Amino acid sequence: MIKTFTARVFPEGNWFVAQCLEVEIASQGETETEALANLQEALELHFERPCATISPH
Repeated sequence: MIKTFTARVFPEGNWFVAQCLEVEIASQGETETEALANLQEALELHFERPCATISPH
């Protein structure tokens, strides 16, 4: 399923911050493009289906 979100990108010091407006997730990068790519990755991880792990005893 593909979801569309709105992002706001702004400079902060030597970095660019990309913030999703619908979900409280943000990321950063050295360029606007990198910040948006990092935000996309963070959103994908956030919405990834959880998988069970088995702890060895």
